[in-house]
Amino acid sequence: MKIQGLEEGKIKMEFKRAERLNHFQTGIFAALDEKKSELIKAGRKVYNLSVGTPDFRPPEHIMKAVAESVNNAEDYKYSLVDSEEMLNAVVDYYADRYNTVIKADEITAVRGTQEGMAHLGMAILNPGDVVLLPDPGYPVFEAGSYLGGAEVYYYPLLRENNFLPVIEDIPEDVLNKTKYIVLSYPSNPVGASAPKEMYIRMIEYAKKYNFAIINDNAYSDIIFDGREGFSFLSLPGAKDVGVEFFSLSKSYNVTGLRISFCIGNKSIIDAFKLLRSQYDFGMSYPAQKAAIAALRGPRDSVKAQCAEYQRRRDALLNGLRKYGWNVPDSHGTMFVWLPVPEGYTSASFTEALMDKAGVIGTPGTAFGPLGEGYIRFALTKSAEELAVIADVIGQSGVLS
Repeated sequence: MKIQGLEEGKIKMEFKRAERLNHFQTGIFAALDEKKSELIKAGRKVYNLSVGTPDFRPPEHIMKAVAESVNNAEDYKYSLVDSEEMLNAVVDYYADRYNTVIKADEITAVRGTQEGMAHLGMAILNPGDVVLLPDPGYPVFEAGSYLGGAEVYYYPLLRENNFLPVIEDIPEDVLNKTKYIVLSYPSNPVGASAPKEMYIRMIEYAKKYNFAIINDNAYSDIIFDGREGFSFLSLPGAKDVGVEFFSLSKSYNVTGLRISFCIGNKSIIDAFKLLRSQYDFGMSYPAQKAAIAALRGPRDSVKAQCAEYQRRRDALLNGLRKYGWNVPDSHGTMFVWLPVPEGYTSASFTEALMDKAGVIGTPGTAFGPLGEGYIRFALTKSAEELAVIADVIGQSGVLS
């Protein structure tokens, strides 16, 4: 029996999205991907340096651990909680890698730092709270603050300040309402590193004005020219005031497994765990086994990979300098942050690069208004390929 009007396609219902989603727009990376497809359809050679997906293989011991896990029927069940074995592996890793003492109850796994940052605000923010975010900064910092109902105050990252925050410039009335500040060094997108003295100063301010520090520590293993990659939690008083997101994605090339941890101040971790208990059944066992293998395994490949990223940086930037583009070295991460040549905006240079050279970068404005005048490239090609790309850019006429 058919009910009149219910035949497929006869009645179309449209539902309005939640008003909170009106705050968001389709990401820049989707737009760049669309442009890439257009160039390829037109028969153009395309060099995509816009998205930071590592091109290295995961270490063999991690892939072996995952393979063994997916062949174990028991590992297809809900995990519900972080396993004791994995938490202990994080504790031991921090002791060995960062000379830092943490406890198992100061850790919660998250499904990648992006997801963790997006939900953290929902765990600890209330309407009227202020969050201090970097400009330029990674977009999810703002998304998490918005979803938590906070007001955002952007602190500028300027080249003349080595892309470091100047906490003294933030008005006291803002600091008095601040719930947390997000720090991220080595920094995506600007490629800067931060000295321990900056973090120590920030801890002093956090204690004085009673706000938390949220540190994004995704790139401490990709840092150049002999600089030290360290944990914020290794500094005196850090756990009193903050937490750190620690990721395996970039160091071990397991981005799709979404393995990250939020570590530090127990009151923040407990709030986060309570929130997560409402929407998550825990990190899958194969991902947990991968984490344990990474944390307890050799780190030779991580060091070799860092050296290769530095070689890639040098190949690209030295190649661009040959053509008169005076670009600065990045201190770390898998990105370089370059001032666009005179006469261009971020958007117009990004477009000209695609049209004349087939090279896709990310305009600096994708990371905030103060990204104007910059473009970001990902070091996701070999040093040899990046040297070729530098020549393609230089010979395209776009720098003239």
